[in-house]
Amino acid sequence: QVQLVESGGGLVQAGGSLRLSCAASGRTFSSYAMGWFRQAPGKEREFVAAISWSGGSTYYTDSVKGRFTISRDNARNTVYLQMNSLKPEDTAVYYCAARAGGAIVVHTYEYDYWGQGTQVTVSS
Repeated sequence: QVQLVESGGGLVQAGGSLRLSCAASGRTFSSYAMGWFRQAPGKEREFVAAISWSGGSTYYTDSVKGRFTISRDNARNTVYLQMNSLKPEDTAVYYCAARAGGAIVVHTYEYDYWGQGTQVTVSS
């Protein structure tokens, strides 16, 4: 069982930055691949970024490439999402998710555990 708690969301102007954190419980965090997803009002939850269990591989959706960076600290059981050059269209609730097995995947149904989400609002 893994419990995930996101933090770091907030209100920021366009062009600004935020860093989201996701703290995980459990001693097997390092064996999980981790992902970030987001859901805007009236839209489906969409993939943003993922990182392999070791941190050696990452993957991003096209709309955030070059602006967002996913990273993890297995000693701290934490995964991060650094978001730079934020745009109003990045406004959403951001969720972190964990997948047993370690490999990067991009679909919501492939993840085993989810956090409660943190709101990110980007004003124009």
